[in-house]
Amino acid sequence: MKSPAELDHVPWYALTHAYGSAEDVPELIRALYEDDEAAADEAIYELFGNIHHQGTVYQASAPAVPFLAHAVRHAPGKREGLLMLLATLADHDPDDVDSPHWPGSPVAAICAELCRVLPELLPCLDDTDRGVRRAALRVVAAVAEQLPAELRASVVAQLDRLYVTDPVPAVRADAVVVLARFGRETAALDSPLPEVRLAGALLVAEGSELPYPAELVEVIAEDGAEPDPGDDGYPWSGATTQEEQLTRLLTRDPDAGLAVAARWIAAGDLGSRGSWLAEQMAETWRDREPEVLDLLLAALPHQKDDRALAARLRAVGHWLEHVPEPGAGLRDALHRYAIGDEGTAEPALLALVTSRDPRALELVLRRPDARLLEAAARHFPEAAGRLIPVIRRELAAGATGNTGIALVQALERFGADAFGADVRRAQPELVDCLRTGRAAVVAARLLGLSGTPTTETTELLHSAALSSDDSLSATAAVAHYRLTGDPGAALRTFERLLSAQGQTHWYLSGLKPLGTAAAPLLPLIEPLLEARYEWSRMAAAEAHHWVTGSPDRAVPVLVELVGPTPVGLRALEALAATGQVPEELRPTLRAFSFSPLRLLVDSPFSGPGHQDEELRSLARKLLAAEQ
Repeated sequence: MKSPAELDHVPWYALTHAYGSAEDVPELIRALYEDDEAAADEAIYELFGNIHHQGTVYQASAPAVPFLAHAVRHAPGKREGLLMLLATLADHDPDDVDSPHWPGSPVAAICAELCRVLPELLPCLDDTDRGVRRAALRVVAAVAEQLPAELRASVVAQLDRLYVTDPVPAVRADAVVVLARFGRETAALDSPLPEVRLAGALLVAEGSELPYPAELVEVIAEDGAEPDPGDDGYPWSGATTQEEQLTRLLTRDPDAGLAVAARWIAAGDLGSRGSWLAEQMAETWRDREPEVLDLLLAALPHQKDDRALAARLRAVGHWLEHVPEPGAGLRDALHRYAIGDEGTAEPALLALVTSRDPRALELVLRRPDARLLEAAARHFPEAAGRLIPVIRRELAAGATGNTGIALVQALERFGADAFGADVRRAQPELVDCLRTGRAAVVAARLLGLSGTPTTETTELLHSAALSSDDSLSATAAVAHYRLTGDPGAALRTFERLLSAQGQTHWYLSGLKPLGTAAAPLLPLIEPLLEARYEWSRMAAAEAHHWVTGSPDRAVPVLVELVGPTPVGLRALEALAATGQVPEELRPTLRAFSFSPLRLLVDSPFSGPGHQDEELRSLARKLLAAEQ
């Protein structure tokens, strides 16, 4: 270990951390010894952010280790945080044969330093504070496979003692995990302590084939229902907590995961752990939504506060999108919450709308919230005659920001064809939005789709096409073309946007309505077919097909991009529009169609539905079309 007096012996100015020169590290380490607790806490926070930053370590990280170890022993009020900093710095995957043995790597240097100071940190395993003992166990685990033989024996002896005698079950459970790092087996599954049995079960599950043995699932279901009552749930390797490890292991086996979630919910859903696990099962596996919704329904009465209940209700609403006929029991429960406490009524009503329960429409009309109106417009299109006047009234009252955007999007949900006349009656409100800058982008888009070409409307759109707001400029230019048939303003706007630096793909997608009228823009579109950024290549290929009507240049670009990613999904949609799906894509389409696992995670920016459902549906459609 090294004391603060030796800090000046290190050329910190020549070392780097996450934010450049490490010359501030000595000051932070000295602050650990001050009587000012807030300053010491801030120093630890800063060290977590600069010598370790989002999983990365730096030149200055290893030289700091002996000083941090000294502070552990001589700044006792900060032992927990400092020990966890050391464990985090040395973190690596012990199963990675290349790590941390990379010659000259920062991680290897950190582990070497930690091995040197570890004997002086071992007394922390006997600290009177449970949190210190648990943090010290993680330090030992970080370098377990690198300790010399003579030190390994004494460390294992201490771990054995902790495993057998420590008064805190969570510490004993941690000792089981660390002993496994040393290759030492324990009889953890036979322990009378639930925490120890659970730790043993997780170790067994890590090496088990799927599906998990029933007896293993039983241990996890029985002993994992109640989290450790302490507030020191420190992570292990990879910043993974036991909770995260449990979720990762259980989502590998859908039947086991759902069975465990059901048991945890039945036991009271403490900490919403069972319902959270159920949600993760739906996010990981396809076609499990009915089972998950049953579990979430069972979990609703167990939520300890409005915040937790609202989160579960939002989850119910999300997964209801994938169930064609929600059961009456679920809809009745949502209705009770929707007419109940104000704190949870909104997410409950949103879920009830998604279930298409007729009672939902009446409740929305009584309390016309913008988000609820948008959802109602999507799920009750036949109610356009009742909903549109309410939406118009809310817009006319001066709705701004996200509220205004949601209201205009609610109108847009009705579509320009089936309900065109009803939507056109909202033109005065949309024009006012455009004039006043309230939800102007979506208002301009809807005017282009459903508006009547009046002098006032076209002049406002022409003026908006000159806006310094590029999104408004592009949208208004296209809307102006839709209403007038004159491409001049649109061509000038898109020539400016596509000639500028930045994310040009944001604007290429707006060219579809122009079709061949956008031909003068081809010299700007064609170079983007070879852009470095995949979204730009995708958007350029899509636009090239729209403008030329020929798929020849677009198809090779799109085929290369197709994959289980957001841009890959969009490329597949664009490829489907060309009418050409090459034979070599069929194995990929079959994988998209029949995988039991979700291939795309959900995105809060993808709108209603789930991107993975879109991927599967589109792949199946294309496969069927090819037969």
